[in-house]
Amino acid sequence: MASRNSSQPDQAAPARRVAQPRGGVPDLDRLIHERVRLAIVSALAVNPSLTFQELKRLLRTTDGNLSVHARKLEEAQYVSCVKTFEGRVPRTEYRLTAAGRRALERYLGHMEALIKSTRER
Repeated sequence: MASRNSSQPDQAAPARRVAQPRGGVPDLDRLIHERVRLAIVSALAVNPSLTFQELKRLLRTTDGNLSVHARKLEEAQYVSCVKTFEGRVPRTEYRLTAAGRRALERYLGHMEALIKSTRER
C-alpha cells in the first residue's frame, strides 16, 4: 500500500472546463450539449409531456441509452419523471421543468453567440 504524505491537504481534481474562446463566448452547458440529452430537452420544450416510448421512437434510441440520459437530466432537475401504470403496463412520462427550460434557453443563447462570433471572423 502506498503511503500518503499527511502534511499535504486533500485536494480535489480541478473541474474540467472548456476554454472560453476570444470574443466572450461563454462555456456550453455540457449536460445539455450531449446529443441525446439535447434531443430530449428539445422535444420536451415543444411538447407538454412525452412518454418514454414516445421519446424512444422520436429519438430512435435504445431503452438503455434513453434511460441513462433521461436520468442525468432528472438528477439535474431539468426534467421531471412520473411513473404510473395503465392497467398492468408501466408508463413513464417526462416533462421539462422550469429549470430545464432556463438551461435550454441559456444553451441556445450560447450557441447563438458562438455562431455570431464565428460569422464575424
